[in-house]
Amino acid sequence: MNSYDQHTIQTQQADSLMAKNRVLRNTYLLLAISMIPTVLGAVLALQLNLFSNLNPWVSTLIFFAGAFGLMFLVEKNRNNAAGVGFLLLFTFFMGMMLSRILSYTLALNNGENVIAMAFGSTAIIFGVMATIASTSKRDFSFLGKTLFMGVIVLILAAIANLFFQIPALSLAISAAATVIFSLYILFDVQRIVNGGETSYISATLALYLDIYNIFQSLLHIFGVIGGDD
Repeated sequence: MNSYDQHTIQTQQADSLMAKNRVLRNTYLLLAISMIPTVLGAVLALQLNLFSNLNPWVSTLIFFAGAFGLMFLVEKNRNNAAGVGFLLLFTFFMGMMLSRILSYTLALNNGENVIAMAFGSTAIIFGVMATIASTSKRDFSFLGKTLFMGVIVLILAAIANLFFQIPALSLAISAAATVIFSLYILFDVQRIVNGGETSYISATLALYLDIYNIFQSLLHIFGVIGGDD
């Protein structure tokens, strides 16, 4: 191999590394920005009392219709500016849907502390998992199929619990969701680092869902365990 070929390979490797770093940097930036409409959506829904008294079945239908519809639009526009707009609209909607559990939590004696604990714990989990994914040489791609099946089981269990209303099952679902979506952070961040995800919009959507589900699950867990202190 001559010096020209070596230089070409080194240049390609440097360009590839820069592209990966750019996607990761843009993902983290957009992820931070996406928290703003989430908070705004939650505050608006709380102020207007939109979902607190809504039938659980109706709330679930609204959630699935809105969430999957907007996710489809985000993915369809994953490589253009419209995708950012749809992503921010999606996070606003998800904030509104979060108001139901926030309203319940705030009604507890130490509701504000529960929310703070859930937020802090979510931030710690994200920081630890993202750091491991970015620095570890271990390949976490093997988690993909297992985690996907885990999410399917969680959805089915959550739907089943709408019928049975078993508190212990609800708590178990939240605990399992915390573990599954924490591992999903490992999987999703490493995909970005390794160049498996080239769209920062899709990458942000994936990480946002991980964080959202962890936070919501921890809210439920902490609310049950220490909500009456």
